[in-house]
Amino acid sequence: MKMIVRLTVVLCLLLAAPGIHAQINIGKKITDKVKDRTVQKTDQAIDKGLDEVEKGIENPQGEDQQNQPATTTEKKEQQKPAEQQAQPKTEPAPQEQPALQTYSKYDFIPGEKVIFYEDFSQDAVGDFPALWNTNGSAEVVTTNLFPGNWMKFDGWEAIWTDALLDLPDNFTLEFDVIPVKDNEGHVHGFMMRLMQAKNVKAWDGGTAPGKGGFQFHTDYGRPFYSTWLYGTECEQLKIDGYKDDEMYKQKVDQKYHMAIWVQKSRLRLYQNEYKVFDLPKAFPTGCVKPDRIRFENGAAMVTNIRVAVGAPDTRNKLLTEGKLVTYGIYFDVNKDIVKPESNGTLKEIATVLTENPDVRIKIIGHTDSDGADASNLDLSKHRAASVKNELSKNFGIDASRMETDGKGETEPVAPNDTPANKALNRRVEFIKL
Repeated sequence: MKMIVRLTVVLCLLLAAPGIHAQINIGKKITDKVKDRTVQKTDQAIDKGLDEVEKGIENPQGEDQQNQPATTTEKKEQQKPAEQQAQPKTEPAPQEQPALQTYSKYDFIPGEKVIFYEDFSQDAVGDFPALWNTNGSAEVVTTNLFPGNWMKFDGWEAIWTDALLDLPDNFTLEFDVIPVKDNEGHVHGFMMRLMQAKNVKAWDGGTAPGKGGFQFHTDYGRPFYSTWLYGTECEQLKIDGYKDDEMYKQKVDQKYHMAIWVQKSRLRLYQNEYKVFDLPKAFPTGCVKPDRIRFENGAAMVTNIRVAVGAPDTRNKLLTEGKLVTYGIYFDVNKDIVKPESNGTLKEIATVLTENPDVRIKIIGHTDSDGADASNLDLSKHRAASVKNELSKNFGIDASRMETDGKGETEPVAPNDTPANKALNRRVEFIKL
């Protein structure tokens, strides 16, 4: 009301001024100005109201908490780049077991007889690994996040197993890999070839080296595969493909467990708890026989390379022989949490126990000799208990049918003198009672 009175006074003064009314329409001008200012103030009021609503959504605790001074920890966190700021922790609490039933399609079971194992523990940090060859360079390194020695390569050159591998029709290949940035700060990925060599002691060059093979390549993190074959008939059978799903894309500085299962012509490739590719004709009969592993074309760190022959006959060994030794139940170093990629092996054992409800078993954990004796004994007992918990909780096996024990390093099946032998000693045994 006061605003209207004031405007009326101003209008009267302006109309009284000589010559003004004749030149412009003062009344219309003021009316328009009033409308403009009214709309402007209305918009401001609406904006302010929306701002308050948004603040309430973002900070349900109210404005008082938002106005509190940041703690020293919060200030340091706010000063970090966004990608380095602490992320919400989603890891299970100590001793809590992951729900393996969500990985029911993970059917990988590692071979029983180890024919090649490499964790670079016999190599000095900074050296090129003794069991490998290259037309470029690589070095053994350690990290602050992942234990053990790793072979790091960076560039387009290749690093391959120096001696040829005598691989049968059925075998498994596993390795851990961490994609890293190259010297220029890029993340191109890496390539792993499972190939048949032409030059036994030298470099097989070209984009399709040797006598043929299979390659797995992460193209900027995206999983990609292809085969190259020689001969009129075989060449027509080469294949390739990729997975575009974000869940399969590899990220820099994260560890991935890769597993390949070859059964004659069929090849299955797994990444962590996922089956990524299942190729029934990757190695057509008579076209190629792999005998060499090769890494190249990118930047990554690899370790725990394990090649083994023949999946164990779970049913026969447990029911007839009364003892099953398995290397397909995985744990992180010095941890007792069963990893999701153990699902294939656990599922096989659970099937035997389900089909034979009168069978009772003892689960026994074993370690290698690295570390203190007492710690190894305690770790082996906890690992056995974790396996029992998984079989009971996620596969429905009655806990009363299972006993557990741990032997630590006291019952080795091989001398603890090489990486391959140590890998044989790290095992879980199932004894029929």
